[in-house]
Amino acid sequence: MSVERPNILFFFSDQQRWDTVGAYGQQLDVTPNLDRMAAEGTRFEHAFTCQPVCGPARASLQTGKYPEAVGCWRNNIHLPMDEKTIAHWFREWGYQTGYVGKWHLASSAPELDNREKPVPKQLRGGWDFWIASDVLEFTSHSYDGHMFRGDGSRYEFPEGRYRVDCVTDAAMEFLDQRDDRPFVLFVSYIEPHHQNDHNRYEGPKGSKERWADYDVPGDLVGTEGDWRENYPDYLGCCHALDGALGRFRERFEEEGIADETLVFYTSDHGSHFRTRNAEYKRSCHDGCLRIPMVACGPGFNGGGVVEELVSLIDVPPTLLHSAGIPTPETYHGRALQPLVDGSAEDWPEEVFAQISESQTGRCVRTLRWTYSVSVPERDARSDLYYEEYLYDNENDPHQRNNLVRDPEYADVRASLAETLKRRMAEADERPSEIRPAREEN
Repeated sequence: MSVERPNILFFFSDQQRWDTVGAYGQQLDVTPNLDRMAAEGTRFEHAFTCQPVCGPARASLQTGKYPEAVGCWRNNIHLPMDEKTIAHWFREWGYQTGYVGKWHLASSAPELDNREKPVPKQLRGGWDFWIASDVLEFTSHSYDGHMFRGDGSRYEFPEGRYRVDCVTDAAMEFLDQRDDRPFVLFVSYIEPHHQNDHNRYEGPKGSKERWADYDVPGDLVGTEGDWRENYPDYLGCCHALDGALGRFRERFEEEGIADETLVFYTSDHGSHFRTRNAEYKRSCHDGCLRIPMVACGPGFNGGGVVEELVSLIDVPPTLLHSAGIPTPETYHGRALQPLVDGSAEDWPEEVFAQISESQTGRCVRTLRWTYSVSVPERDARSDLYYEEYLYDNENDPHQRNNLVRDPEYADVRASLAETLKRRMAEADERPSEIRPAREEN
């Protein structure tokens, strides 16, 4: 197989902050395998999600569109069955496809609820090999549970085996069964996402002791939230993921396909540990918008560090581009390879994100500024937004000083409002009005 049609492993974590990774500044040895991969390949210094909610972010990865354009603007909306996904594109171009782990795109409660049931074939987005659960945290805990095979039978987790390892074991089955065609394998972990019914993060046993001596991230220092009781387990989850990444890369080396395989690592969003709102995400702050993004393999080896701002919405065209598949006209993002080889022209100076469930929000993030607008109603979109946050990331990197009502920054807000409205239009949204922040109660 020529390197023009490489194998692709897409390694996807859930709710992982960028600063859990050594290559991004984490002082503890949490991610040695990912750090080595970053040194060999390309690290995107300023990577952000396009929607800090699980299901919507996944809808964008599958379709290349912003969640509101797909219709999956919040959790519990299934992916439309007529959407052409990246799996469909890869299959048309001769790839074998596999999906393992968390899906979160097969339920529209209450009329369609597959969150704890096998996902019907027509709701799997065109992926062939399949071992997954629609909502993995509903069918498992850190040391027990199951997923479902493509025939609907249960894939049971062995007693006492950590969930990250169980998901990795299932992905290895795909590698065992593949043929001589190039493959794309999408492995979607739940870690380090909190365990919903236990209301806490669950790292491997011993995590609280092993990772107790951590530096508190700057945005969490002095805040309330629940990071004090959870952060060591959170790092434990990330370390387990790193071990899984090492297993894949070791196997590719053993099989002699490492040079023919693109490994792409990222997450759907981060976690602010209930310091910005009542839960872990769904806000414009870097704690939940900023994510790790590292790629290694054909097109990314030796790429160093890319400083431009990039988004999760850029991942689908990037994966297709790796296989020589042209970017579909419906896609909202751009392939990342030109940033690596230096041929990119007119790369955007900002990233755009839609925010749902906690509010109806929109935001743009530039290197210097974070600007966010919202309304309290929890709908897909609004014709009217009010300014909510403005942060000077250069002088306030931990986003503690909200400048949204400061008259000295009126011109900055006005300029960013125009940028935001332009990005909303590019995401196929109808025109909306943006007004100054409402008076505080």
